[in-house]
Amino acid sequence: MSTTERDYYDVLGVKRGASEIQLKKAFRALARELHPDVSRSPDAEQRFREVAEAYEVLTDPERRALYDRLGHAGLRRGGLEPTFSHFGDLSDVFAAFFGEDLFGGAGAGRRDRRSARGPDLQAVVELDLEEAFTGLTTAVPIEVAVACERCAATGSEPGTGARECSTCGGAGVVRRVSQNVFGQFVHQQTCPECRGLRRVLETPCGDCDGEGRRVVQRTLEVEVPAGIHDGQRIRIRGEGHAGFQSGENGNAFVVVRVRPDPRFVRDGDDLHTAIRLTMTDAALGATAHVDALGEELELEVAPGTQPGVVRVLQGQGMPMLRSGRRGDLYVRLDVALPTNITEEQRQLLEEFGRQAGPETYRPEEDEDEGFFRRLKSALR
Repeated sequence: MSTTERDYYDVLGVKRGASEIQLKKAFRALARELHPDVSRSPDAEQRFREVAEAYEVLTDPERRALYDRLGHAGLRRGGLEPTFSHFGDLSDVFAAFFGEDLFGGAGAGRRDRRSARGPDLQAVVELDLEEAFTGLTTAVPIEVAVACERCAATGSEPGTGARECSTCGGAGVVRRVSQNVFGQFVHQQTCPECRGLRRVLETPCGDCDGEGRRVVQRTLEVEVPAGIHDGQRIRIRGEGHAGFQSGENGNAFVVVRVRPDPRFVRDGDDLHTAIRLTMTDAALGATAHVDALGEELELEVAPGTQPGVVRVLQGQGMPMLRSGRRGDLYVRLDVALPTNITEEQRQLLEEFGRQAGPETYRPEEDEDEGFFRRLKSALR
């Protein structure tokens, strides 16, 4: 017993004279709230079982009368304790009480599964960063189940039909009754003979083996929007696997994978890149050229530019999905030092070193602070 002797009426939140309709209404409301598939509470399953136990006892006239007179002890002495704990699947608890699923749909015993929606399909498309930048329409090869033309998706050989399943009597489910010292309980499962379809084919279709569907190779045309991110999915309605026996098709989901680009690092809709300046360009100033995915931009380099300075080109990053705007392009300026110089060049550098005093290398008052501030901003 899971309620640790809690009063069953309190568990359901009803008065002692509550009718069966009131009990059922209270149970349904609590079950919807506490079902582990819905509730995020860590004790939802335990509380759900407590509610089920209380409902089982109070809707059984014999056990309710005994409980009203003698409480939990009376149930134990009479061997009439609830059997809810013997259900392994919580959905079976609800089905045992109502014969339907938790959210009001038909349960396995009532559900007409002869026409069922097809499963969703998933495919993957790989793009270069430039393709993610521009967007494109591409063809993706897929394997998909389509309706069998020979049997018109019925699963039956043309000219034949189907008969009621003799195993489940057309219910689509079979029930197993178990008895122990605590009482009787019912376990319900999909019929293994008809797979819940209620009917058995007289002669399965020779093309699809009675499935009503065949797997074929196709190409799926996918429109990839500009600015797509790695890992995002594109949904294409109705392009998934065909439904069983004329049920509607599932959807196709295409997962986008964007290959790394050696020139750029992507951060959301922003791009980060680096260019190399010569020592003289950094010292004297120059016009540098920056690759900005599909176009070349000019960047004015100020005289005395220090290594590692980051410049921001606003609106030159990746397109923002369906907004018409773009992120920013962050350009780090690296300074390349000469590694192979002539004797004449060495002498010129030595002469420069003798003439250049400490003031030549001293940064402006806030330059160091500005560099670190820009760097932190670039890495956010």
